[in-house]
Amino acid sequence: MATLQLEGIDGCFYKQLQRMAASENRSISQQVIYILKEYLAKEKQVRQTLSPADVLLELAGSWQDSRDADEIISEIRSGRRNSQKLSEGL
Repeated sequence: MATLQLEGIDGCFYKQLQRMAASENRSISQQVIYILKEYLAKEKQVRQTLSPADVLLELAGSWQDSRDADEIISEIRSGRRNSQKLSEGL
């Protein structure tokens, strides 16, 4: 088992660790190990979660259609409706 020694811990931070450890019936070493394991598990989940940009890239792309481009464009244009809302300008 490896040993880790920490130096330069702020007194207030150490007291907070002591209180946390005592409230969960752990030694300070056990509490630090617990906190590190929790953090690393969450970090692993975050790394496995796709970013919004990755999700968008997965959604983008091409589709399969037996029609040629002119037929698709014609269908899109026929589905449009003219609006008179801006006929007089802004």
